[in-house]
Amino acid sequence: MKRIAVLTSGGDAPGMNAAIRAVVRIGLDHDCEVFGVRNGYAGLIDGDIQALTARDVGGIIQQGGTMLGSARAPEFKTEAGRRSALDHLSAKGIEGLVVIGGNGSQTGAHVLSEAGFPVVGVASTIDNDLVGSEITIGVDTALNIALEAIDRLKVTASSHRRAFMVEVMGRSCGYLALMAGIAGGAECIVIPEYEITPEQIAEELRLSRERGKKHAIIVVAEGATYNADKLQAYFEANEEVGGYEEVRVTKLGHVQRGGAPGAFDRILATRLGAAATDSLVGGEHGVLVGLMKSEIVRTPLSEVVGRTKAPDLSLLKLAQALTY
Repeated sequence: MKRIAVLTSGGDAPGMNAAIRAVVRIGLDHDCEVFGVRNGYAGLIDGDIQALTARDVGGIIQQGGTMLGSARAPEFKTEAGRRSALDHLSAKGIEGLVVIGGNGSQTGAHVLSEAGFPVVGVASTIDNDLVGSEITIGVDTALNIALEAIDRLKVTASSHRRAFMVEVMGRSCGYLALMAGIAGGAECIVIPEYEITPEQIAEELRLSRERGKKHAIIVVAEGATYNADKLQAYFEANEEVGGYEEVRVTKLGHVQRGGAPGAFDRILATRLGAAATDSLVGGEHGVLVGLMKSEIVRTPLSEVVGRTKAPDLSLLKLAQALTY
C-alpha cells in the first residue's frame, strides 16, 4: 500500500489534529503518499482530496478542532454518494483510508469496508460512547473543561447560598456528566442511563440543605429525560425547590469541544493515529483502533457499529454516597 488518505468526521474533538499529524508522519515513515480529505465524507463525495506533507501537519498538535474540517453528508447514505466517494478515491490512486470520528463516522467506515475498500477507524468523540475503546480522543479535555466550569460556579453558588444546574454534552450517553459530577463534587447527577424525577432531585437538594451545605450543584447530561430545559421549567413552577429560592442554569454546550487538547488527548490521539496507519499499511483493516487497559486494541467495525457503550453505573452510586 503506497497511497493512503485520512479524514475526520462528525463532531470535532480536541486531539483530532494530533491524530491527523500521526497518520501523516507515520504514513510517510512507511514510504507512503498521504492525502487529506476535506470536510469528512462530504469532501470524499466531492473529491476534495489533497496531498499532505510533514510540514502541512507541523504545529497542529496543540490546536483544537480539525484542520481537515468536518461536515454532514446525508448523500453518503445513498448508493450514488458512496459510489462517488469510491470513484474519487480510485481516481487519486488511494488504496486505504483512516477515519477519525465517533459512531456515525465509523458506520460510514464500515460501509466502505463492506464495499471492499480498506478502512481503519480511530476512536474519537467526546461522548465516550464508542464500543472498542475505554476512552476516546477528546474526552479527557472536554471533561476538564466541564470541571473547570463547575469549580467556578461552585464559588459563586457558595457565596450566594444558591443552587446551580450545569448541563454538559454527551448526546444520549451520560459519561461526561457522571465523571464531571463526581470530580466536581455535585450534589446530584442526572444521566440518560438512570431515571430520576424532578421531585427526587428537589429532595436531594433539601437533604443537602439540611446537612448544612451552603450551595448545591446539579450536573445534567443533555440527553437525559429531564434535561436542563425541562428541569428549569419544573423549578420555575415551584417557588422554592429543596430550600433554595431558585436554581440557576448554565449550559456549557459546544465550549466543551473547543480549546487546546490536554496532554492525555495529544498522546492518546498520537498513539491511535500511528496504530491505525500501521494497521492499514500492514494489511489489517475493517477495524477500529482504540485503547483498552492502556493497550492499543483493534475491534472489527462490524462489532462497533449499531452499538453504544454505557457508563459504569456503580460510579453513580459512589457519587450518591459522597453527597454527605
